[in-house]
Amino acid sequence: MARRKHKKLAVETSGKRKTAIARAVVKPGKGRVRVNSQPIEIFEPEIARRKAMEPLVIAEAMNRTADVDINVDTQGGGVMGQVDAIRTAIARGLVKYNGGAEGDDEELYKEYLRFDRSLLVNDPRRKEPKHQLGRGARAKWQKSYR
Repeated sequence: MARRKHKKLAVETSGKRKTAIARAVVKPGKGRVRVNSQPIEIFEPEIARRKAMEPLVIAEAMNRTADVDINVDTQGGGVMGQVDAIRTAIARGLVKYNGGAEGDDEELYKEYLRFDRSLLVNDPRRKEPKHQLGRGARAKWQKSYR
């Protein structure tokens, strides 16, 4: 009995950067990518759009996005924090979806790592809390005597 390679119905992944969270759903479709219910092609500002589309360009060069729809919802943070979360969620989703039943797509995974590790790994850096005797985490009130 021959085993058939089957695609998963849908894959859900997430990405984080600072306080921004992006959740992506990758499912069979016609190649549409939507961010907060809008096509990624009209995402503004332009520099953010280009950064968000990096994992799609790499996967497209390897013929991994033609039959896939991706819906991404983002919350929190600022524009660029959301963009970093979006690209991580998309890249993880494509790796997981194209892996099929056996797990992850190793070829696509290695290409993402070679291009930029932050496509697959969340950035763990967070804001340092404010300390007493100062205006922020590092700044201290100055004294002019002695």
